[in-house]
Amino acid sequence: MRERKKMLGLSDPRVRAVLDEIAAEQDRVDAVEQPKLLEVVRARTTPWTPEELADACASGYYAAPAAIGRMLYATVRAMRPTTVVEFGTSYGFSTIHIAAALRDNGAGRVITTELHEGKADAAWRNIQRAGVADHVGVLVGEASRTLAAVPGPVDFLYLDGWTEFYLDVLRAVEPKLRPGALVHADDTVKFAAGARRYLDHVRDPANGYVSVAIADGQGLELSSYLGAS
Repeated sequence: MRERKKMLGLSDPRVRAVLDEIAAEQDRVDAVEQPKLLEVVRARTTPWTPEELADACASGYYAAPAAIGRMLYATVRAMRPTTVVEFGTSYGFSTIHIAAALRDNGAGRVITTELHEGKADAAWRNIQRAGVADHVGVLVGEASRTLAAVPGPVDFLYLDGWTEFYLDVLRAVEPKLRPGALVHADDTVKFAAGARRYLDHVRDPANGYVSVAIADGQGLELSSYLGAS
């Protein structure tokens, strides 16, 4: 009798169970918490510190939409990257999608960073329960500092934290991006004011990127790093 092929991908029962659990908790909590957060953010007239934003988001999940998770999985399967860097772990929803793709590719690692220590701990537990921990490293701290120590080359950078800090994070990782690396930035319309500096940077060809905006309701900017001019 032929041995049954091991079930992998997003239908892996361990992966699916954790992703569904995070999504359900997000629906429950964020229906109340996210409108409050958006009101606070839009009323703010002074710059946020990373620590203030981490505290403001502590009560919510704020995971990427399920479609973005599937896009990340498909992108990583197609790219077959060795090193993926993620800004904004939260509870590990997008991290698990990326790590599942790396596992199914047979190689690669995602280095993700989260400022809120409680969320980082919860994310690591979720990652372990999903069975993809061998392909994940979780850093705790302010992203532009923690990611500055990540060795290159970096094949794929996924930005899904606060848009105000996207450019700072990109500059920390940029020297390690390989030519042709993909940079995926979420929420560039949802939090457009914060994303402005970042978008100006990646949309200026002099900075070494070719970039395109994808209209998905929240705003998605896909950029490819062509190398320093």
